[in-house]
Amino acid sequence: MSARTKTSQPSRRLLGQTALITGATRGIGLAIARALANENCNLILTARDEKSLQKLSRELKSPKISTHPCDVRDPQSVNDLFRMIRQQRSRIDILINNAGIAHPSLTVDRLPFQLWRDVFATNVDGTFLITQAALPLMKRGSTIVNNLSIAATRVFPGSAAYNASKHAALGFTNTLREELRPTGIRVIGILPGATDTDIWKTLWPQAPRKKMMAPETVAKAIVEAILLPENATVENLEILPTLGTL
Repeated sequence: MSARTKTSQPSRRLLGQTALITGATRGIGLAIARALANENCNLILTARDEKSLQKLSRELKSPKISTHPCDVRDPQSVNDLFRMIRQQRSRIDILINNAGIAHPSLTVDRLPFQLWRDVFATNVDGTFLITQAALPLMKRGSTIVNNLSIAATRVFPGSAAYNASKHAALGFTNTLREELRPTGIRVIGILPGATDTDIWKTLWPQAPRKKMMAPETVAKAIVEAILLPENATVENLEILPTLGTL
């Protein structure tokens, strides 16, 4: 048996645990869903595209998979998602706040306010709404992972709304971590550098994709952080291409 075959075999390290992943049908979210399925984790997958969710649920091999469309910007949509979750599951062990959007490269003087609001609604409000709804279902030993961006600590001209939203999401992540320390719920911020996903079609269509990381690289780091013993954690993890930022 080849080394590749061995590493592709399902693991049982997260057997019996349940993970909720937002933005699960594309990019890093999809890679995380596949990686957790490979660990035999039960999955609750959400995104705005119901057809893509259904297709993904047929693809993944996991003990138990639930899908439900959700617009994380909309409190009612989030309420509907969690109504379904409470009917089917007694707890959430892992929350992956992954849903996020970018915007075309526009300087501040040209950036429409509505576009600014849309980016914040997904990247900040959505993370808040999903987290707040999930917390009553999370117990000691659970883990929250907020997939942010290297833009949470650095800035890139032409990306004011994206940069600002990720800085805000990092502030939320750091605050949440301190609030939850006494409860034994870990909060991990993941700050990936350039990763080869569809978001570049919006951010920078001509971006050099070959220099970027694969989404699976980020997903692997997230799984390993989740698997740390309960008395240890990663707080904010930067993952960058070897070549650095583009």
